[in-house]
Amino acid sequence: MNITILGAGAMGSLFGGLLAESGQTVTLLDINDTHLEAIRLQGLRLETDSGDRRVGGLIACRAEQATGQPDLLLVFTKAQHTDKALRSIASHIGEHTWVLTLQNGLGNAEALCRHVAPERVIIGMTTWPADMAGPGHIRSHGQGVVRISSLDGIECQASNQVAAVLEAAGLQCRADPQVWSSIWEKVAFNAALNSLCAVTGCTVGQLDAAPQGVPLARAIVLEVLSVAQAEGVTTDTQRCLDSVAHAIAHHRTHKPSMLQDVLAGRPTEIGAINGEVLARARQAGIAVPHTETLLGLLRLIEARSAAG
Repeated sequence: MNITILGAGAMGSLFGGLLAESGQTVTLLDINDTHLEAIRLQGLRLETDSGDRRVGGLIACRAEQATGQPDLLLVFTKAQHTDKALRSIASHIGEHTWVLTLQNGLGNAEALCRHVAPERVIIGMTTWPADMAGPGHIRSHGQGVVRISSLDGIECQASNQVAAVLEAAGLQCRADPQVWSSIWEKVAFNAALNSLCAVTGCTVGQLDAAPQGVPLARAIVLEVLSVAQAEGVTTDTQRCLDSVAHAIAHHRTHKPSMLQDVLAGRPTEIGAINGEVLARARQAGIAVPHTETLLGLLRLIEARSAAG
């Protein structure tokens, strides 16, 4: 399969490297020239539980340098950059191209459908961990899964084929018509941990440093999943709460991407996570005070950074 990764940060590079290692033809598109140049010169260095190695054969370039039309376009840009990124490669999305989003948050499918026919869109989520250790260097320790589905939730040959390709790369992927349950549970997980860490400056493990931390994370999970229920999505509340508790107990030094963005003075994905949850909660007439407060605090932090 000819695969293009749009957004070759930590997660996009991890997927691209593993897919290339499994025999797929992979192009990485990004705006980080230092990262792209390192990959072109030395290959992509992957540190995973399977070992530390370099993966060659990857095409790494900016979007405007891309050629051809892939069989699969895998979107890993941050949600706020989706429209601009897809406009930049409009000519590379062919009639035969399937477009898969594994991005954080909500609203990604709607963003893709502004550029791609809905029947060519595949939605999904992943729990794989990945960190950028340096230019051309990705670390990923621990296990994850990928769940995908056609946008309409009807089983189709394309989603099964894409799932098989990702599974063959070791990414533990399966097609799942109930993927929205997994997407909402990840949104609840991120709303609880990413936004709390971004506002407080805490690592994930430091959220239990005060007695208020863990109950606050739990309250956010319950708020988000109540909105999912109002939208008719069935979720496993206890599984999500257990995931949050496990992360706090075992990923103690981890700095979520939202905290890394705050520390670097970059805009965050808060709009696609807490912002989307709040918008949908208002439509359903549901109060989500903790989620809303954290959204407001992150917007203040972003405004401060933008003002210099």
